[in-house]
Amino acid sequence: MTDRILYHHRTRGRNVEGVHIRAVAGALRGLGYRVDILSMPGADPEAPDAVPGEQPVRPSWASRLLSSFAARSPEFVFELAELAYNLLVWWRVGGAIRRQKPRWIYERYSLFMFATVLLARRRRIPLVLEVNDSATRPRVRPLLFRRLATRIEHWVFNRCDGLVFVSSAFRDQVLDAHGSLSRTIISPNAADISRFDPQRHDGHAIRESLGLSGKRVCGYLGAFIEWHGIHRFVEAIAPRLASMPDFRLLLVGDGRMRAAVEQCLQAHGVEGQAVLTGNVPHEQVPAYLAAMDFSVLPDSNTYGSPMKLFELMAMGVPVVAPAYGPIAEVMEDGETGWLFRPGDMDQCLQIVCQLDADAIVRVGDNARRYIHEHRQWRNNAEQLVALFARVEQQQEQQR
Repeated sequence: MTDRILYHHRTRGRNVEGVHIRAVAGALRGLGYRVDILSMPGADPEAPDAVPGEQPVRPSWASRLLSSFAARSPEFVFELAELAYNLLVWWRVGGAIRRQKPRWIYERYSLFMFATVLLARRRRIPLVLEVNDSATRPRVRPLLFRRLATRIEHWVFNRCDGLVFVSSAFRDQVLDAHGSLSRTIISPNAADISRFDPQRHDGHAIRESLGLSGKRVCGYLGAFIEWHGIHRFVEAIAPRLASMPDFRLLLVGDGRMRAAVEQCLQAHGVEGQAVLTGNVPHEQVPAYLAAMDFSVLPDSNTYGSPMKLFELMAMGVPVVAPAYGPIAEVMEDGETGWLFRPGDMDQCLQIVCQLDADAIVRVGDNARRYIHEHRQWRNNAEQLVALFARVEQQQEQQR
């Protein structure tokens, strides 16, 4: 009989969150496990409207209602609703346990959520939490009941059977804040090499359609928002572009800082050396990556694991990136990418402007090989299975 894993989350199951959930679930299935994903009503990451390339359907009334509530409710109401959600978790996860009888439970941790830990301990089912958020970190929404959230988090992180962090830096920051944690593993993001495969995508056709044939193309993939820093990179490189006639920028994405990027290029008279595509369909992203010689990641944060980094590397597109701990943990300077001091645009530009074709090809090949050997989603699934096995072994020893 196939062992079952219950995968519970409280996200909307879209964008990067949805990619991650589908990828981990798919990798576990590839190892022979049956994975049942339990989502919020209307937030199934495997629904047609959530899976790139599938025929979209109109979001359910529940999904629309939840989105409207999250956007419009005052912060104290929103956080009280997060607390109250534990009642729904108790009912829904408890029901899933009775019906499916999972061997293990895997949950994407959310603030204020503790009911699954209570259920897992009551039913003696190993529970591992994937940690992408913490009361100890700044939140997109201001956290009003921070002290309560931190106390719940401390209890949860010390009562579950294991924790999965995307970086050592994030784990260390959380550990410093809480003083103790359950057993942990570090599992950075990964890439689907069957999808991000340069042999399957014609970058030359994209180059030709965008007027980039015969040029050296520095790419960017991501949102045009403040903390991603693409506007700061463009502000730094724009004055130099006129002296590099064969150099082009291919900027894929959109956001509120796009206008600032366009104004900067126009102010220096180099708008002809940059192509801003706006958002492109998800299924077309690999082809646009294939059109890049190398890429730049102008900024990140001290704890995250940028998924686009792994997708670029899988495509053999080497990346110039800031040397934050999570990035330096998966990239070797000069071998699988190039690192610059975080916030130092002068050093970033020095690297970008001095790269030669041979180095780009060599480092790109190394980056792709690294992803193949170490950072496929299968690697993450194998780590998780090994963690569950250690939990079970310890539980047996304690009986």
